[in-house]
Amino acid sequence: MITIIKRGTPIEKMKQLLNEAFSKTPKKNIKKYAGVLKTDIDPLEYQKQMRNEWD
Repeated sequence: MITIIKRGTPIEKMKQLLNEAFSKTPKKNIKKYAGVLKTDIDPLEYQKQMRNEWD
């Protein structure tokens, strides 16, 4: 969805347009994926390793 906000539009009107746009977006239920991923890697160690690659 595209929302066009022109210059000079009052802030209240902008908030209303943005709220309408966000209310129309479908909500995704990601809880169904919780605990589904099985791995041999410790997620915390993997995250630390990935962050250390930037050093």
